[in-house]
Amino acid sequence: MQNILFVASECTPFVKTGGLADVIGSLPQALRTNEKVDVRVILPLYDEIEAEWHEQMTYETSFNVEFGWRNQEVRIYTLTHQNIMYYFVENAYYFTRKGIYGYYDDGERFVFFSHAVIEALHHLDFKPDILHAHDWQAGIAVALAKIKQPIADMKTVFTIHNIKYQGLMKLDTYADFFQLPEEHIAGMEWNGMLNCLKSALFHADKITTVSPTYAEEIKDPYFSEGLESILLEREEDLVGILNGIDTREYNPLTDPAVPVPFRSSRNKKKENKLIMQERVGLPIDADKPIYTIITRLVEQKGLHLVEHIVDAFLEENDVQLIILGTGDSEFEHFFKEAEHRHPNKLVTMLTFDEALARQLYAASDFFIMPSLFEPCGLAQLIALQYKSVPIVRETGGLKDTVHAFNELTGEGNGFSFTNYNAHDLLTVLNYSLTIYHQPLQWLKLSQNVNKSRFSWKESAHEYTTLYRELKARTLPHVESEDGLELQVQEI
Repeated sequence: MQNILFVASECTPFVKTGGLADVIGSLPQALRTNEKVDVRVILPLYDEIEAEWHEQMTYETSFNVEFGWRNQEVRIYTLTHQNIMYYFVENAYYFTRKGIYGYYDDGERFVFFSHAVIEALHHLDFKPDILHAHDWQAGIAVALAKIKQPIADMKTVFTIHNIKYQGLMKLDTYADFFQLPEEHIAGMEWNGMLNCLKSALFHADKITTVSPTYAEEIKDPYFSEGLESILLEREEDLVGILNGIDTREYNPLTDPAVPVPFRSSRNKKKENKLIMQERVGLPIDADKPIYTIITRLVEQKGLHLVEHIVDAFLEENDVQLIILGTGDSEFEHFFKEAEHRHPNKLVTMLTFDEALARQLYAASDFFIMPSLFEPCGLAQLIALQYKSVPIVRETGGLKDTVHAFNELTGEGNGFSFTNYNAHDLLTVLNYSLTIYHQPLQWLKLSQNVNKSRFSWKESAHEYTTLYRELKARTLPHVESEDGLELQVQEI
């Protein structure tokens, strides 16, 4: 059995700000269940983690971490949840704060976390074959694993969840944060800055990202956020593996948040629609299509396109639109004002409530996600699980998971457009409404949505294959008669 240690900054059900937490919460489960891999996860012990979890943790060990000129104490706690063991790194100075991110010293906090992870490998009974780090917050752990080699022959995998966020710090922090020779600066520096994500790209044995299309896109300057040259250098070690979702967790038949449970019944879905319309104050009509946007209200999610066409779409069509999310004030103000212009067609809820989001997925006919870029996207996968037809722009994981409905062949599980253009979005929205009002076409599209499956099973197998390939690179060691260690060449 292979031993894999996931290193990440968040993980459901303990602490979550976005899709990273969902991946770290569900992928280890799939690897253990389907691939018989011993996966464990190490996380910071944030103050934000609920007391009920703290009460279940067991003290494991403690040690000091030499962190530049600092000497910080670390205490490791463990908790086993759904047969996965989690390690929590406790340090009062860096992690006993409100919130997870957004502090002036976030770079320092997560460099410290990486130091603590590597030091912990000397104190834990668990010896990983693979250290698998996720996003910039864990990037320095990959670099330190390669430089310090805390476990002989341990390999490293680094997953890019969003290349936009890289963990940048002034270069003079290298001397402050590391007791390492200056020769290692080159592997961590990029454009005159200490770059945590680039450090991982340089040092990792394998690099993955969260969809095949995104793996291709980030080699292009338009998507790479300045890192295209190193990604092209590492092209042979870069692979895109599509994210999945936990289909037990996201299941409208068993989800306690859904008022009327259903598997694929459109009639029961309509009952959820009626309940939602009454709840938000929209005209109650089971045959009137509901479009939803459930997202962070930020530019990446394509909301500038929605701004340009929302009035025309609502004025010209007998539809309803419900928006749920928080984010940039520009978008919050715009959609609230749009709500006043269309009081019987648009509701904007500037909050985020997990149960309400699931109720919206269950109630809606269409889910709009016209992202500027999208490494993978989980929302469209959840929408498909709750039988809401996704309308997306063809980028990243959206292109890999949503295929445009074709009236002639009857294929496709949603609607899509290619160019980042507001007129194209309006065109595809109007087309989706045309299909909605054609019973035979709508039935076929609904059947295709019902067949869409995006569990972790296939992706977990791809990860396991990757781990095996890395482990096979390690040559066995034997001792010669004179006591010298030799490597056995594999044929």
